[in-house]
Amino acid sequence: MRVIYHAAAEAEVVEAARFYEQRVPSLGTEFLDELDGAIAAIQASPRSWRIIGHDVRRYLLPRFPFGIYYRIRPSHIRILAVKHHRRHPEYWRGRE
Repeated sequence: MRVIYHAAAEAEVVEAARFYEQRVPSLGTEFLDELDGAIAAIQASPRSWRIIGHDVRRYLLPRFPFGIYYRIRPSHIRILAVKHHRRHPEYWRGRE
């Protein structure tokens, strides 16, 4: 199934990767690799992760403190947020 990122979610990914890369060389790449693996898992079995409200599901990255918030649509998976655990839990709610 095709994956489409909300523009703000895409910006969150870039920001997090840059942050980690500035901290430790190659850590940003490791973050992106883990994110890619998580997206592949979501694509393979999108209904496997917990519904957190209405039709929004959440996948928690095992190594990094981020959750992927997404909706399943008939033709694609819509990534709404790639949220750091310390951010306000509701900041992304207006996205579609």
